[in-house]
Amino acid sequence: MRQISQLFIKISAMGTLQQIHTWSLTHHPRWLVVIRVALGLCLFIKGISFMINSAAVEQYVQNSRLAAYDSWIAIGVTWAHLLGGFMIIIGLLTRWAVALQIPILLGALVFIANQQGIFASGSMFPMTVVIFLLLIFFLVEGGGPLSLDNYFRQHPK
Repeated sequence: MRQISQLFIKISAMGTLQQIHTWSLTHHPRWLVVIRVALGLCLFIKGISFMINSAAVEQYVQNSRLAAYDSWIAIGVTWAHLLGGFMIIIGLLTRWAVALQIPILLGALVFIANQQGIFASGSMFPMTVVIFLLLIFFLVEGGGPLSLDNYFRQHPK
């Protein structure tokens, strides 16, 4: 009985994912490509910023429980933003690239809110919230019709 319920859950989940994917392909306006590219550029530029000033990332992490891993987190976040931003720009494995960014942005929201405050002058909190919401949107929406995801789907060879 348990196997039947697991199979039913798997089938319904796959059906739901397929429905979301089908809806996404038919209702994706082309102007969303501009927003997807802008989101990718923001993440890519932030990755470059972290590469130039890795001490800033390490400083955010030092005041938390993750202080022992501050240099590893700085390197990981930097490369995740660079690679994920580039992949979002070109629309290659868009949902995977977005899914990689979501935990990073959640961590950033927590660190920014704890250290700088939500409404502090010069706080990056509102921008981080907007980027986080766009990541959630593109996790559901995908790369759209003008992406390498769509090209490889249409040309399997």
